[in-house]
Amino acid sequence: MQVATEAWIPQMSAVPVKIMIVDDEPKMRNLLRIGLSMQGYDVLESPNGTIAIDLLKQEPKLIILDLGLPDVPGHDLLRDIRAGNNSVPIIVLSSRGDEAGKVEALDIGADDYLTKPLRMNELLARVRTALRRQMRAQGERPVFRVGDLSVDLVRRLVKVGDRKIKLTPREYCVLRMLVLQAGKVVTHNFLVRELWDQLADAEGLRVCVQQIRRKIETEPAYPQFILTETGVGYQLRAPEEVAEPGILVGL
Repeated sequence: MQVATEAWIPQMSAVPVKIMIVDDEPKMRNLLRIGLSMQGYDVLESPNGTIAIDLLKQEPKLIILDLGLPDVPGHDLLRDIRAGNNSVPIIVLSSRGDEAGKVEALDIGADDYLTKPLRMNELLARVRTALRRQMRAQGERPVFRVGDLSVDLVRRLVKVGDRKIKLTPREYCVLRMLVLQAGKVVTHNFLVRELWDQLADAEGLRVCVQQIRRKIETEPAYPQFILTETGVGYQLRAPEEVAEPGILVGL
C-alpha cells in the first residue's frame, strides 16, 4: 500500500504523537498501523473495548474507534472514554449508511467520523485536523480564516475578501458555533440544542444555513465553506488543504 508523505507531521513534543486504533478486524488494524506509522505516528492497537480501556493509561493523543466491537457496544465505549477524558480527539469508523449511529456518536462526543471503506489520505487529513484543533484548544483564536472567509470572534466581524458580511444575530450565532467546531461535523440536534433561544427546530436551522450561504458563498448551491453532511449536520471547512483521493482501505 502506498501512502503519500506529508511535509507537516503534528508533534506535541520531540516524542512521536501516540494514536490508538480500536478495531476488531486484524486486516484493518494492520492497514491503519502501516499508514499511520509511515507518517511518524506511534500506534497502539486494540481489538476490543476491554483492552482499549487499559491502553488509555498510555495517554494516546488521538483515538480511531470502530463502533462494531465484539465485547462492548462502540457507543458505550465512547461514553466511557469521554467520561474520563473530555479532550482527546476521537475519530469514529462506521459502516456505510449508518446515519443514526454517526449522529449518536457525534452527540456523545466523537470529533469526526469516516465511513468504511475509507481512503487513507482522507483519514490522515482528518487526523491532522483533529490534532491541530486539540493543540489550539487552550485558547480560542480571535480570528478564524479559511479561504477568503474570515470571522473575527472578538469584534463579531465577518468578511469575504474585503467585503463585510452583514449577518443577523441568529445567523452569526450559527456561524460562530461552526467556527468553534471547524473541521468537525456538528449535528442538527447539537446546534438546535445549543442555540435553542435562536432556533426553533431543525427546519429553522436549515433555513438559517441557507441564508448564511447566500451571503458568504460564491455559489450557494455548491458551498465551499459550510458543507452538508446529509442526515447528520453541517461542517465548516477547516483552514487546510482538502485531501486528494487515495487508497481505499477496508474494502
